[in-house]
Amino acid sequence: MVLRSLFRNARSADTEPTPSPAPTTGTDARTSNAAPSRAQLSGEWMFDQAHSTIGFAARHAVVTRVRGSFTDFDGWLRLDGERPESSGAGVVIRTATVDTRVAQRDRHLRSADFLDVERYPTITFRSTYIEQVDDDRFRMTGALTVKGRTHPVIVDLLHTGLVVDAFGVERIGFDGTAVVDRTQWDLTWNAMLETGGLMVSEKIELEFDISAVRAP
Repeated sequence: MVLRSLFRNARSADTEPTPSPAPTTGTDARTSNAAPSRAQLSGEWMFDQAHSTIGFAARHAVVTRVRGSFTDFDGWLRLDGERPESSGAGVVIRTATVDTRVAQRDRHLRSADFLDVERYPTITFRSTYIEQVDDDRFRMTGALTVKGRTHPVIVDLLHTGLVVDAFGVERIGFDGTAVVDRTQWDLTWNAMLETGGLMVSEKIELEFDISAVRAP
């Protein structure tokens, strides 16, 4: 079943959404003793960037893993607790904000060898189908666009909870993972090691740790 796009009619992949006021946050959270009903999950939610992470990991020189993230992004969820298959999601990531904590490596990732951020300032994801695997696990299929190329991606999601924090802000959480082949999006730069193998793995692990607040 094709999902409704979370991007409103006034939004598009190349038009930045109107920012929502930053939610007030606290260190403590109040949770109900009873599990939330499915109806409580329903509604529109916006990513809290300050408490969410969109990251990735790639094998480097065969022997180790390099991790990075994007520090500027917007995301939306439209949840239907009674009919999860009617839920959806959308994300816009600013490619220039890639951060691996090594300045030289980040410059290379921003160059035409990889993300080519001057020509392609955003990465976008739009969901197309979702299925419930068990009580807290879901599998979302969506269209991932990088460098003007769009391919399907499957994201495994874990619903981590629904809470009201110490300042009365209602939050919902999801963890997500996906594995993609970067060469599908023309991210093909590499170098051969003298001992054999590639400098950078073609398989990339995507990691999502999302805290979202209910839209007003």
